[in-house]
Amino acid sequence: MNKLLGLLLTFLMSFVVNAQVDSKKLRIGVEGAYPPFSQMGADGKLVGFDIDIANAICKEMKADCTLVTQDFDGMIPGLLAKKIDAVIASMSITEERKRSVDFSEKYYQTPGRFVAKADSKLEVTTEGLKGKRIGVQRTSIHDRFASASFPKSEIVRYGKQDDVFLDMTAGRLDGAVVDSIAAAQGFLKTAGGRGYGFIGPVFNDPKFFGVGAGIAVRKSDTELRDQLSAAIKAIRSNGAYKKIQDKYFDFDVYTDGAAAIAPSKKK
Repeated sequence: MNKLLGLLLTFLMSFVVNAQVDSKKLRIGVEGAYPPFSQMGADGKLVGFDIDIANAICKEMKADCTLVTQDFDGMIPGLLAKKIDAVIASMSITEERKRSVDFSEKYYQTPGRFVAKADSKLEVTTEGLKGKRIGVQRTSIHDRFASASFPKSEIVRYGKQDDVFLDMTAGRLDGAVVDSIAAAQGFLKTAGGRGYGFIGPVFNDPKFFGVGAGIAVRKSDTELRDQLSAAIKAIRSNGAYKKIQDKYFDFDVYTDGAAAIAPSKKK
């Protein structure tokens, strides 16, 4: 009986080991439509903070990585279906998501903001936004926050953040809830964002916004999770992270420095 039990345990341990993904050959899910974190350059190549971080982490791990573009709302389903092995797409570490997937430690953290026409005189409250159309990226933390915080508004969901901005400038939305950096650098500092601005408070309730953006992996891939966390620590200590950060931002993106990108408009 003891011999049989031993053989069974050996088999189960072998199965667990074999179930772990090969960390030297990884498929990384990225978005490609979320500037300045991830977008397609003029030459058709992926560029952005997330892309550079992914490449630096793969280099640190000596892994052969393939970047796989995927709409954000398909990231976790794709991960669970084993179409990709990890997600580096500005995905916030929240308790809700941790019920489905696991995360590395964070690699940056920024708050959410409300964006609208600078002269709109909107009050960013439940009553102030009653009946207003608010754009969000589908299944994002901003989607969940807006749905819970503004129940009297019409929440309009989009597959890509760029589509939120396009519909807002076309007059089909009254405002949007979005990451502060994605709004500042991906919209407000562009020609299309002229006349728009941040309105109201900073949104950073951990219940909705979590504890920063991390790298998502399947719950079974604990070894990969730990290797990714170790790689994040390594690039932060060897200067690679700061070099990437300084390429895109003039503040410490690892903390909550983005809250100071633009002042709130008090109405």
